[in-house]
Amino acid sequence: MPIEDRDDAYLITHALAKDTLSRLRDVQTTQVAFRKGLVKLGRICGYEIIDGAMETEYVTIQTPLQETTGERVKGLDNVVIINVLRAATPFVEGLLKAFPRAKQGVISAGRDEEAGMDEDGGFPITIDYVKLPEITEADTVIVADPMLATGSTMCKVLDHVLENAGVNPEKLFVLSAVSAPDGLLRVGNEFPEVDLLTVAIDDYLDEDGYIVPGLGDAGDRAFRTT
Repeated sequence: MPIEDRDDAYLITHALAKDTLSRLRDVQTTQVAFRKGLVKLGRICGYEIIDGAMETEYVTIQTPLQETTGERVKGLDNVVIINVLRAATPFVEGLLKAFPRAKQGVISAGRDEEAGMDEDGGFPITIDYVKLPEITEADTVIVADPMLATGSTMCKVLDHVLENAGVNPEKLFVLSAVSAPDGLLRVGNEFPEVDLLTVAIDDYLDEDGYIVPGLGDAGDRAFRTT
């Protein structure tokens, strides 16, 4: 199955997703290859969401020879993708290849690294910019961020998304490439209505709140800011 239920999250198990993530983890992967890898992984994840979580409907089609019955995916015009800046930008670029008609929103959110983790394993989060489209009860909303570490950033982002929407969308996904158990637990407890999707669940968070083994800082590696 392309998406497996692991109790605290749904795991995307497509072979190409695992292959691409392995290349992203490699410290020898260059900035250009890393960024292209995030785009590729986003596209694969988008296709897996369509295959594993969206319904199809039968339609009548007139071919050049005769009338026949085909299937089309329902709801492709009712997709909203939220880009958690900045690391998610190439990831979302890939998602848009699967959902080219999606509405898009952006939220610039970052944790205060200097403050460090608090006793609950969270970070103070700063939201610098929010621009979201209208969200309706018919929409499938995908909030994308390659790394789900402590979950502090994602919880703050989800607060803004749901407050802005004012309604509960038909489906609400948090999509990441790599997740830590702590982050999945935090987001799952605070937002039980959200489906958590990830390509890998890693071992633990280190004392600085980084995912281990992880893949480093996805934003820095994608935009060459280190």
